[in-house]
Amino acid sequence: MKGNLVSWVFLVLASINSTLGNLLLKKSQLDTVEGPVWQVLFSPWFFAGLICYGVNVVLFVLALRSLPVSVAYPVLAATGFAFLAVAANFLFSEHLGVLQIAGLVMIVCGILLVAQGVPQR
Repeated sequence: MKGNLVSWVFLVLASINSTLGNLLLKKSQLDTVEGPVWQVLFSPWFFAGLICYGVNVVLFVLALRSLPVSVAYPVLAATGFAFLAVAANFLFSEHLGVLQIAGLVMIVCGILLVAQGVPQR
């Protein structure tokens, strides 16, 4: 994996932060499942999720300092998806079947292939 190590760290942090934001939004829905939509919008879980998204944008921009967007975004999206699937399984008991696990393994392999394509600066 070429590119600035610090940029890769920012990218991983952005992915983890994105996962956290999505988990917080899910939690906001679980707490207000029967209430009106305005109740969701004023949920502390919802606000925390939005803050995570804002921080995520900053982390991603920092990663783009030395990583091409054509590599950084696919890695961000794929790692975020993989982290989210595993975290939701543990936190919300969302089932991960054999096909989903196989798909996650393929995503990780794809991330490794995409990340190898980073040109040196």
